[in-house]
Amino acid sequence: MTQATQIFEHRVVFVTGPSGAGRSTAINALEDMGYEVIDNLPLSLVPRVIEGESLGRPIALGLDARNRDFNATALIELIDRMHVDPRISLNVIYLDCAEDELIRRFSQTRRRHPMAPDGTPLIGIGREVELLAPIRARADHLIETTEMSPHELRAEVAQWFGSAQDAGLAVSLQSFSYKRGVPRGIDMVFDCRFLRNPHWVADLRALDGRDPAVVGHIATDPRFVDFITKVTDLILFLLPAQMDEGKTHLAIGFGCTGGQHRSVAVTELIATRLATAGWPVAKRHRELERRAAAAPATVTG
Repeated sequence: MTQATQIFEHRVVFVTGPSGAGRSTAINALEDMGYEVIDNLPLSLVPRVIEGESLGRPIALGLDARNRDFNATALIELIDRMHVDPRISLNVIYLDCAEDELIRRFSQTRRRHPMAPDGTPLIGIGREVELLAPIRARADHLIETTEMSPHELRAEVAQWFGSAQDAGLAVSLQSFSYKRGVPRGIDMVFDCRFLRNPHWVADLRALDGRDPAVVGHIATDPRFVDFITKVTDLILFLLPAQMDEGKTHLAIGFGCTGGQHRSVAVTELIATRLATAGWPVAKRHRELERRAAAAPATVTG
């Protein structure tokens, strides 16, 4: 029996990352989704919780490097044991954040860093990031929170874990701009920059890839139809294999120069095709979200 069809006795999510990166927000989001949540659990007690009587709900455990018995090597060994246990479905979330942003957050709250109570936040951040580096490398899912609001982080967690327990494999498609870099946590990336670019058409420049006029322009590229068809076929071919491998989440990125036209249009079209084929699909347009967040609020009245 493959993991794709197996009924697990325990579904577990570990949530960790440096202080200030949003672990409490992520834990609260999972609790709101029906998870049994325990935060700041000592590492030595994790096996006891897992082996305890199930409440019929998935479990989310917040693991904090500040706990006195925290040990990166021991945690990795525990993760490895749980991954090979046929009774357990385990996902490890690592919340990552740039050092400058962590410093800014500690400055705003005027809190002392827990790993440098007598020093500057920078010292504590450096110690904690170094301690957690092996866990970051072992994580199943990285969530980069540097430019996320708490609301956006909750939405990201919900996107990945809100329905994944029942769906078997949750597929996430994301458009992005190569100028801002490839999003972290992406499993597969497709470059759309070879397609005809609406940016060079004055009437289309201010629109985005969700507009039919933009899609129509991109579709005049003679390679467009074959590209959409072949990428869709490739993804549909790979999804069952990913399930057989035991994955519960697959993130696919589509990039173009500005993240506004071509990558957005391709993400929308392929998301529709995957959904039509029966796969649970979430989609996100990173650059459009950032542009909307930066826009001034409209006053109504």
